[in-house]
Amino acid sequence: MATVIAMNPLADRLRPTTFDDMVGQEHLLGERGALRRIVGAGFLPNMIFYGPPGTGKTTAANIIAAASDKTLCRLNATTASLSDIREVTSQTTGLFGSGGVLLYLDEIQYFNKKQQQSLLEFLEDGRVTLIASTTENPYFYVYNALLSRSSVFEFRAVRPEQTVPALRRGLALLNRENSTETTASEDVLLAVAQAGAGDVRRALGLLENAYYTAENGIIDRALLEMLMPSSMAVFDRDGDAHYDTLSALQKSIRGSDPDAALFYLAKLLSGGDLFSACRRLLVIASEDVGAAYPMAAAITQACVTSARELGLPEARIPLANAAVLLATAPKSNSAYEAYERAAADVQAGRGQKIPEHLRDAHYEGAQKMGHGGGYRYPHAFPDHYVAQQYLPDDLANAVYYEFGENKTEQTAKQYAERIGSLKNSKK
Repeated sequence: MATVIAMNPLADRLRPTTFDDMVGQEHLLGERGALRRIVGAGFLPNMIFYGPPGTGKTTAANIIAAASDKTLCRLNATTASLSDIREVTSQTTGLFGSGGVLLYLDEIQYFNKKQQQSLLEFLEDGRVTLIASTTENPYFYVYNALLSRSSVFEFRAVRPEQTVPALRRGLALLNRENSTETTASEDVLLAVAQAGAGDVRRALGLLENAYYTAENGIIDRALLEMLMPSSMAVFDRDGDAHYDTLSALQKSIRGSDPDAALFYLAKLLSGGDLFSACRRLLVIASEDVGAAYPMAAAITQACVTSARELGLPEARIPLANAAVLLATAPKSNSAYEAYERAAADVQAGRGQKIPEHLRDAHYEGAQKMGHGGGYRYPHAFPDHYVAQQYLPDDLANAVYYEFGENKTEQTAKQYAERIGSLKNSKK
């Protein structure tokens, strides 16, 4: 029997040391990427990296840390305690921490409110700079005071064609380490990348398994199907299969086809992509169902929360309920379209001056400045409504929201007509 030598996973041995060597995340790390530009300017804010596993969050943090002049400390929130945090912050008073401490905190969603609050004082005065990573939405899991002091950067699932260069480097490294010449065609490398489902680490792990299993120095598709048949069945050969599946899920629900919605949901979950499925269902609830059935967003959120608590495979049950609910619900994108119209006016610089009667009057001196004067309190009038101007003067007659034809919005329209708040009825 051959001697087994323990080694770090291929993904760790291949971990990039520069942004140029990373794959994916062009919006953050590309030549004009936001994160790359910030770091390149020598500016190091508190940051939260948010996204699915294997997308480069830890690697990007390592690269940033190596380029800084700060003392690097690492904690994992799944095991760290308040005493660990105190040990890190105590370094800010010593010689080695005189330039400040850079704390890389992995899985920050597992820190409770008290643990997160303990960092605030040190972030405020710059003694500690935080780079935190999480696979969960930070707006749900990170304490607001900490979130307001940080810049959030979203890492996205890496597309298969972006993963292939990392696989090429991985195979070359394996050959160098073992003095071999094992090969894999571009088609096979793309299949490995597709099986990774946006997770570069997972794809490299599959490649490493295939390398040590290959016969005659060739990694072929039959070998991959033997090692990971479920993933190979889920992602087809075109490079955008993952994103095509997400798009098909949303369009099927928008088109009120529950059968197609369940099929595409099953494709995603069979590939282990719980994160993207949850996120897309939340978007659909507000974008495509919206005001036609406002409770859809709350119910979908409850299903997503259950799915994340349960994990796969049980997560499929609440998510299936959400998909069927959304597909069979009445549809409206009226709020979505209304927001886009309002945002266009904001971007155009309109509506700069808020009407005086709407301005904040809850401070000393506000009355002298005329703020809040003339405001009429709707609850003091019949039907809790009184006519007054709410939009700025240059937008006073703007109409962004148009009632949808569904029962819920038509009922709301009838109410608006009855109390006289419908702008269109006044024209």
